[in-house]
Amino acid sequence: MHLNLSADDVLTTTRSVRKRLDFERPVEREAVEECFEIALQAPTGSNRQGWQFVIIEDDDLKQPIAEIYAANFRQYATMPLPRYEKDDTRRQHQRAVVDSATYLADNFHRAPLMMIPCIEGRLDNVDAMVGASVWGSLLPAVWSFMLALRERALGSAWTTLHMLNDGEKQVADLLGIPFDRYSQGGLLPIAYTKGTDFKPAARQPLSEVLHWGRW
Repeated sequence: MHLNLSADDVLTTTRSVRKRLDFERPVEREAVEECFEIALQAPTGSNRQGWQFVIIEDDDLKQPIAEIYAANFRQYATMPLPRYEKDDTRRQHQRAVVDSATYLADNFHRAPLMMIPCIEGRLDNVDAMVGASVWGSLLPAVWSFMLALRERALGSAWTTLHMLNDGEKQVADLLGIPFDRYSQGGLLPIAYTKGTDFKPAARQPLSEVLHWGRW
């Protein structure tokens, strides 16, 4: 299934989908692999292509991974929320974001598929240049994957909370990811979406974030 969206539509309406993930509808392997074929065209530093992607479809593995995520989410949820001005769009949507994140934490195990993107190398205590270079070789591919999902009426949400505490190591052990050689970049649910009518999100004005010439 293709929505035949324009490039601009895909770029402006690909959302982090949580409450509108359809947990009851199976996801075909072929559709996911099509998205990965597109993702592999993303730029990567020095053309190293050091990425690896793990798809989890077994309930016996999804459940413990979701439990790790939920435990870390409960810890994260006790932290103070960012403070924004009254008329800031981020403040206006803060409660909805919290509610949807809580919903995902409670239901992550129900996702038809989970995906963990990995990049070659351990990034503990590396300097800023190395970190930016390595993540810059993975994040474009994952975003391309999410854009390709959108075009196929699928959705996802890029989460990282499973890596809190020793969660990354626990998940690596569960899935056989060589922890000493690969860093995980997130945990993404994959599901068809309930409806496809996603819209551009409210964002801060461009004038507040764009700097010409100097900060």
